[in-house]
Amino acid sequence: MPDTQHHPLAIVTGADSGIGRATAIALAKAGHDLVITYHSDKDGAAETVRMITETGRQARYARCDQSVAEDIIALFSGVDDNGVVASVLVNNAGIDASGTPASCMADDDWLRTIATDLTGPFMLCRAFATRAIAAGNGGRIVNVSSIHEDTPRIGSAAYDAAKGGLRMLTRTLALELASEAITVNNVAPGMILTPINQAAKDDADLRRRMERNIPLGRAGQPDEVADLIAYLASDAAGYITGQSFFIDGGLSINLGQGA
Repeated sequence: MPDTQHHPLAIVTGADSGIGRATAIALAKAGHDLVITYHSDKDGAAETVRMITETGRQARYARCDQSVAEDIIALFSGVDDNGVVASVLVNNAGIDASGTPASCMADDDWLRTIATDLTGPFMLCRAFATRAIAAGNGGRIVNVSSIHEDTPRIGSAAYDAAKGGLRMLTRTLALELASEAITVNNVAPGMILTPINQAAKDDADLRRRMERNIPLGRAGQPDEVADLIAYLASDAAGYITGQSFFIDGGLSINLGQGA
């Protein structure tokens, strides 16, 4: 990556599509250079980088399996090698629920989900925080959780546990890092039209059935989530920490209706 000393650096995980891509572009438009990660879609990551460079900012991608500690070490070593300290970390990457009831769930299913959706963000936050503390310039961490950090879903025991854990990790880190001017917040999306909801994007009838459960009557768009994340990563949000912001069209408050 070219010299980025004149522009703040943001790291966005899982930015090869969806919310991650939209967030990376929103942060670029706000003046950040970017390091983005992907797991398997290298072409998608390259397209995100291309879109970022069109805004006039610099970007590069790195493959990272955030369930593997060595990948996270390598990610931050690459940033360190450029003599840059990131000022923003967005933990967006994750995997969805398998749909398997807990009584039938294999150990590997549970462990893989917890490793990716909870342990990975912890390791990323730790690596970011140690560098930000040493630099003494503060920082912003935004964790992308889910409404299922609070609202359970059948077939989602591991995912729900991971997202609930991420909420408490966020709150704990907010307390621990406040004295360093590092804020830590959660964004908790509901139904957003990303590749995770590809079936609903492809099937209009399925999408309408799902949207009937949402008080605002529609699914959300990645850009809507990205704008919220970009705000929480901005100087304007400097007095906000330890909070979860639900962005779900009211889905999470719709429990108990109709019965």
